[in-house]
Amino acid sequence: MAQRKTAKLTRRLLGVLLLALILYACAALASVRQEVAGAQAHLEELEASVRALEETNDQLRYDIAHAGDEEVIADIAREKLGLVLPGEKVYYDVGN
Repeated sequence: MAQRKTAKLTRRLLGVLLLALILYACAALASVRQEVAGAQAHLEELEASVRALEETNDQLRYDIAHAGDEEVIADIAREKLGLVLPGEKVYYDVGN
């Protein structure tokens, strides 16, 4: 009889221990999933940043390759410096 009680108690303890282990594993899995989601979001931000930098690099490469072109120089003078050719009229849209 005492042996049966001991066996029953042992099974209960093993059941409780197994349940505790399962709960711990679920909590650990949830934590890992949260970390993975955060890492995925960070990866997407970095990829967007890389794309923006690649576009900037492409524009800079174009500017370097065409640095001596008169048309490019005239565009830069107009857009960045606000210069105009003699006799040229500039109109500004103030509707917005």
